[in-house]
Amino acid sequence: MPAERTPHAPLVVGVLPGQPPEVLETAVTLAGVLAAPLLCAFVDEASYLVEWDPARSAHRLSLHPEADNEEIRKQTERLRSDIAAVCEGHGVEWTLRTLGGDPARALGRLAADAGAAMIVVGTPEPGLGHRITAALNGSVAAWLSHHQDRPILIVPTRAPGPGKTRRAP
Repeated sequence: MPAERTPHAPLVVGVLPGQPPEVLETAVTLAGVLAAPLLCAFVDEASYLVEWDPARSAHRLSLHPEADNEEIRKQTERLRSDIAAVCEGHGVEWTLRTLGGDPARALGRLAADAGAAMIVVGTPEPGLGHRITAALNGSVAAWLSHHQDRPILIVPTRAPGPGKTRRAP
């Protein structure tokens, strides 16, 4: 059963190293308008749910990656620095969580556990490699939009076409 939502329920935002800035910028702007804390989540796809059993739900501890290796720590520190730079001056309270497993399910479970008001994610990145990954694993945004009982904000991250500029969030 999802936690009860409050007026200051957090916004969960999926973050990745090297992610286009629109996703985080949009989430920060929205969190400021709603006076909501921001719960940033980086999902390490290389980790997996070792105790997963199709007959039952995964144990809640599997939200956390099994490995605590140097590469994950470096990525987390880079993300922490990037998030702080975007949030600076906006008065938005934020935290960063590193999760493991399937990104869509991990974000959905975190949002449910935190009683999040909304989940913010970006659109899939352009390129053949990302299209193949989405075809094999499915889109995080698509999965969330079909399996969540809370709003999902999908922020477009595609580069503008020739002669076009992006609008500020």
